[in-house]
Amino acid sequence: MDSMRIVPARGTKAATTQDTSNSFGLHDTLQYGPRSLAAEVVQTSNVKDRLENWEATQDNLKLQMHRQAFGLHMPMRLLMERKLVSQNPHMPALPQSNIHLDILMGRDETLDCPDFMVPASEMRQPLDIHADMEKKLRM
Repeated sequence: MDSMRIVPARGTKAATTQDTSNSFGLHDTLQYGPRSLAAEVVQTSNVKDRLENWEATQDNLKLQMHRQAFGLHMPMRLLMERKLVSQNPHMPALPQSNIHLDILMGRDETLDCPDFMVPASEMRQPLDIHADMEKKLRM
């Protein structure tokens, strides 16, 4: 949470034989360890790595901006509220929705596929809340 990054950092680059070669042009096993052909062949995209870390980077940026504007208590309070809200006990028969956490994370105004495409397993009828609570509480 120390940086003000807008875009996630680049991933670590794996060492190749050009980076680990000695004066003869061979891989120096004693200094760099055994050679991994899998690391040399498989190349990951920088865009893919950055997209995977996009939400975490944006969240860290927001928390860092809150810290600079309001002091240390603001990000600590937000993280504490998120932790408390994420431990939401719910009725097992009813579909689980954590709107509180969505509001705290700033996702309350976005519409994703899980919001409107409900699987058939959640559309079951009739709801037997008593049996589901007995099953949850092992009665």
